Amino acid sequence: MILNRISIINFKNIETANLALSPKINCLIGHNGAGKTNFLDAVFYLSFCKSAFGTRDSMVLTHDKDFFVVEGDYETADGGNENIYCGMKRGQKKHFKRNKKEYRRLSQHLGLIPLIFVSPSDSILIEGFSEERRRLMDVVISQYDHNYIDALTNYNKALQQRNALLKQEDEPDAALLDLWEQQMADYGETVFHGREAFINELVPEFQSIYRQVSGGNEEVSLRYVSHAQRGPLLDVIRRDRNKDRAVGYSLHGVHRDDLEMLIDGYPMKIEGSQGQTKTFSLALKLAQFNFLKRASHTTPLLLLDDIFDKLDARRVEQIVRLVAGDGYGQIFITDTNRENLDKILRHTGPDYKIFDVVDGDISEREK
Repeated sequence: MILNRISIINFKNIETANLALSPKINCLIGHNGAGKTNFLDAVFYLSFCKSAFGTRDSMVLTHDKDFFVVEGDYETADGGNENIYCGMKRGQKKHFKRNKKEYRRLSQHLGLIPLIFVSPSDSILIEGFSEERRRLMDVVISQYDHNYIDALTNYNKALQQRNALLKQEDEPDAALLDLWEQQMADYGETVFHGREAFINELVPEFQSIYRQVSGGNEEVSLRYVSHAQRGPLLDVIRRDRNKDRAVGYSLHGVHRDDLEMLIDGYPMKIEGSQGQTKTFSLALKLAQFNFLKRASHTTPLLLLDDIFDKLDARRVEQIVRLVAGDGYGQIFITDTNRENLDKILRHTGPDYKIFDVVDGDISEREK
């Protein structure tokens, strides 16, 4: 999938932009806070119907403006065309359209334009709570498996209903608890198997990329941890019903899954340096790219936001060799330093564009 043209109006600090893009590499250069990441977020928005940073729709509107629009013209692998439009007026719901036809449910759009976003904030995958690591799995799997999206949605609905019963002052209806626990178990097993299969296939790819970037000086690994590994999920959920009643929420289920991230057998969160942490999260995202490319039979868009910070020269060189290779499709990359981008461009052909970003204004630079 290739994004040929994007139009942006009143999205964060970008008041207006109408850009024709390169099908290979698009470089955005500008100072911190100029709007480079906001541009990438607009591209992300067209794939996921929301901001990459959890920003509420009302907050992506430029201050003092009454509406925003993000629209993209895409070219598919077989030469077809797709027009994706998102617009929202302040105080109203957003409208998301594919080829001028509005979606009934936004989940119908997920997976049409696969995308991987590599960001400085990815360190939260290692340093943050387990919720971040579950989201990492869910974002990739939901782009190729709609049964997984439905199972995860229904699991969360059943979880909310069970938690509401557990919070009641009066003793909850046992039959209702049985009903919601059964649904949590049924949908939870689907979620568990989806995550397990994803991680099992991802790990060798991730380890290979990490070794390539780091020079093989350390061993890294991922370990998926789930309550569903303890036995039938229904039994696990029901086992501590009295304890759940005491605390007022569900202590067991796939909503507590986690992904252990290890370097030389120890927690990356404790043992990893800044450079190792950055390399770990970058390798993880690039491995997701390769996995998604195989699973979706479409080359995802790759967004690389300020990826060179906190990396030594050798790691930068290895990353340049990776992303400049033939395995990647359309790339959007930001940096404050033209020198880093020149290193990538030297390894590519003439098919690239450079854009200057100044206070939300984006203009193409002559080569």
